[in-house]
Amino acid sequence: MARLIINEENKLDTIEPEIYGHFSEHLGRCIYEGIYVGEDSDIPNVNGMRTDVVEALKELKVPVLRWPGGCFADEYHWKDGIGPKEGRKKMINTHWGGVVEDNSFGTHEFMELCRQLGCKTYINGNLGSGTVQEMSEWVEYMTFNGVSPMADMRKENGHEEPWKVDFFGVGNENWGCGGNMTPEHYANEYRRYQTYVRNYDAENPVKKVCCGANVDDYHWTEGVLQTAFDHTLPEFHGFMDYLSLHYYVHPEGWEIKGSATDFDADVWYKTLNKALHMDHLIKGHSVIMDKYDPEKKIGMCVDEWGAWYTCEPGTNPGFLYQQNTVRDALIAGITLNIFNKHCDRVKIAALAQMVNVLQSVLLTEGGQMIKTPTYHVMHMYRYHQGAQLLESALTGVEEIGSEEWKVPQITESVSQDKDGRITITLNNLSIESSEEVAIQFANKGYQVKEAKIVSHEDMHAKNTFDEPAAVDEKKFDGIQVKDDELLVTLPKNSVVMLRVEK
Repeated sequence: MARLIINEENKLDTIEPEIYGHFSEHLGRCIYEGIYVGEDSDIPNVNGMRTDVVEALKELKVPVLRWPGGCFADEYHWKDGIGPKEGRKKMINTHWGGVVEDNSFGTHEFMELCRQLGCKTYINGNLGSGTVQEMSEWVEYMTFNGVSPMADMRKENGHEEPWKVDFFGVGNENWGCGGNMTPEHYANEYRRYQTYVRNYDAENPVKKVCCGANVDDYHWTEGVLQTAFDHTLPEFHGFMDYLSLHYYVHPEGWEIKGSATDFDADVWYKTLNKALHMDHLIKGHSVIMDKYDPEKKIGMCVDEWGAWYTCEPGTNPGFLYQQNTVRDALIAGITLNIFNKHCDRVKIAALAQMVNVLQSVLLTEGGQMIKTPTYHVMHMYRYHQGAQLLESALTGVEEIGSEEWKVPQITESVSQDKDGRITITLNNLSIESSEEVAIQFANKGYQVKEAKIVSHEDMHAKNTFDEPAAVDEKKFDGIQVKDDELLVTLPKNSVVMLRVEK
């Protein structure tokens, strides 16, 4: 039997709500059809945004949304997406599917979506193919409250007041699709471009995200930070607020990737082993960040994460549409527990992507919408947002899986909100057996007030438009109280959430 020891007297760092962020790129059917259908659509909408999608996302308490990419960001020219829609330029989306991008979803539409969701805004600027002037003018267009060419243009386009831009990414994946740069070259470009990302509102400064590494490219992290901090001012706050990290789980590697729905036990454990690799990556990059930023003033921003499989048969390979099974629920549970545990450094994250692309939380087909297993996990985990991480440790956990792809059977994280309620999230990675976990607190007298589970006997189980609730969030009753301990029986293939209080 495993044992989870919780010391609620030792409150650690805050789990920033933005760790539970999302990503929406002009890719496949994420924006168009998934989120935005236009004001004239037969699908119910408010100002073009699908009502069903917005309402489902509001239940997740989406804290921040990243847009317009991704690789698309470094070929996106923002002025093409403003003004009367009939006059907006059309382009070919060369990165994703070779389809026509009509720019009907642009800056105003993104800000309207964030208004409806009640979330913070994360804009990714074009450093790869754009100019310093273009990036600077975009920030002015969005945030300047006064008389200026860009502010006047915004007003002419129907928005008198400036918006708040919470986070601004100065380029994306500039080691690859964002320009194939060396770390030193990008860092010098970052220094130049970020200079002109002005803070026009001193009370609401734009926080800047520097492009970090892909997976375990520690050479990039070292090179970028060394160059960025060479001959800069000692007070760097506002010069670089976050450094990004991208990591996708590919069961069979980058080229093959593997099926989203057809896999065996060995591939199950291989996939979860790769999901657990996120912990190793955060630690590895944190060591380098600590060297330049020992006070942890720069947050890590894991703004692309999730499972990336071979796209669904019969779909456009450039649209990256894939199904979502119980395996993805475990990937989400594992990853979010890791982020929680590293909340001293990880301050923002974004699941890739929000709708119809990669490990999405929602799938749509015409006027229909379904919630994926990943959606239900993120819904259960929402209580961690803004809570304090508590000291916790597992003992007696067995390693399971094949010889090459061992994983711990249980992972966990624990937090306490401002009202004193404790949230415990547990994952059982086994596809073969349940596991009992004894939960012990430093103090006595805790009671379970709410308990939920996402699980299914079949590791391949998924939600479809014919069977939308095959994998759902259900009440969990596998709990006993014995000698001031909670005895929890975790079914196989399960993600469990407990809410306890005095």
